[in-house]
Amino acid sequence: MNELDVLRVFCGPDGHHGNALGVVRDGRTHPDQASRQAYAAELGFSETVFVDDPERGIVDIYTPGTRLPFAGHPLVGAAWLLDLEVVNPPAGEVWARHDGEFTWITARAEWAPPRRLQQYASAAEVDALPAPPPGEGWLYAWAWQDEAAGRVRARAFPRRDDGITEDEATGAAALLLTAELDRALNITQGRGSQILTAPGPDGTIEVGGRVRFAKQVL
Repeated sequence: MNELDVLRVFCGPDGHHGNALGVVRDGRTHPDQASRQAYAAELGFSETVFVDDPERGIVDIYTPGTRLPFAGHPLVGAAWLLDLEVVNPPAGEVWARHDGEFTWITARAEWAPPRRLQQYASAAEVDALPAPPPGEGWLYAWAWQDEAAGRVRARAFPRRDDGITEDEATGAAALLLTAELDRALNITQGRGSQILTAPGPDGTIEVGGRVRFAKQVL
């Protein structure tokens, strides 16, 4: 079996929750897009990342159904696992830094795939949504928990036919919401995951969180 690290990215303050991520450290074990897509579908995580060059941080990201040029939690997870300062997905160069228990990436909102960002009146309304809500297209449902403090309650629903009913923690959607609101956010998503964001002066946005090992398969 190929070496596979399974991480939890954007864990809560207690170290629990976080979005599962598969990391294949040696991308040569799946040398083409077809085999990578098949393996990502077999694993069934919201994303799996294949490392093509661990020193330069060249990575390739897949959902169970498609290849992505950019995604938040795979890049935070890969940067943490490989102790990288730069990660290179197809979208371009992404800088990373490690600050205590948090790993951060710096990205641009235009790199993120489109999502519908829908604000609700209260966190309780977001909590009460069925999984998934009726409708089509990727939905990021959010509400203020404490607007003055920048605290947000969110849930994410891909609403696509790949077996992912609800995404536990979504860095790309957090990036888009931060760009729309133009302020730093402290997002509680899913069952209790935490995503932190901070806009930069040059149009970039930092997205950060905690990463933990879930398990390792050899």
